[in-house]
Amino acid sequence: MVTWQIVYSKQARLDAKKLRRSKLQYAAQELLDIIARNPFEEPPPVKALVGDLAGMYSRRISYQHRLVYDVDEESRTVHVLRMWTHYE
Repeated sequence: MVTWQIVYSKQARLDAKKLRRSKLQYAAQELLDIIARNPFEEPPPVKALVGDLAGMYSRRISYQHRLVYDVDEESRTVHVLRMWTHYE
């Protein structure tokens, strides 16, 4: 099985601390495991973002919080930008 490399932004690492405090780390880890196998695998649904975040993708961690990432298919790398909310 070929997996994708996951790279975390500085903001995503800070968001991970918030996830631990809010007890959402397990939900986020499940999504990260899916993304490592295939960043476009469904379910859960993948939403292509528009506007300032066009070209990026989002998955729901909870009702309010999202995991936002970018995919570089050539290098098989997923860049995780946020793991809290992309509305801030």
